[in-house]
Amino acid sequence: MRVNSHPCGRPERQHIPRSAAGVGLVELMVVVTIISMIMFAAVPTYNRIQRKARVGSLVNDFRVFAAVFQTHAHETGSWPAETAVGVVPTGMNNNELKAESWTRQTPMGGQFDWEYMQVHPGGTSGTPPNKWRAALAINSSGTSTVILDEELLKEIDRALDDGDLNTGSFRLGGDGGPLFILEP
Repeated sequence: MRVNSHPCGRPERQHIPRSAAGVGLVELMVVVTIISMIMFAAVPTYNRIQRKARVGSLVNDFRVFAAVFQTHAHETGSWPAETAVGVVPTGMNNNELKAESWTRQTPMGGQFDWEYMQVHPGGTSGTPPNKWRAALAINSSGTSTVILDEELLKEIDRALDDGDLNTGSFRLGGDGGPLFILEP
């Protein structure tokens, strides 16, 4: 940078043309502020899209698995026996129930679980009547924990049932996780 002398004898900086000066601090701060405002608006939208995708995936899985188990019961005359979380019930073959779909982690964590004559709040079968005859559940397993999000469960309930987690065929099970009742 060249130094010119000022009429009063003080050295003076030479003015560099604006285009060659680069980006100033104020301009940079304005750009950063605009980008942060865009991100601030985009993150909730992204989260809402992710939630809708999770709900859609879970609703689809519940409907498909319910149809598979109901078809099996109709064709064989009985529901499959109770199994552990993430285990394909005995008697179900891979043509009926794709093992990789049943045993994978769900979008809310945990794995699908076949519930046959299991105790749950509000159950109407068994003696005393405190069991549901046939239901699909999502429960924690040794490899995956269910993340219980009441708002997510309510959205699933609105899509599958009546929107109330205490009534209807989609409700909270004994452990607080989702339970889709196929036969009371």
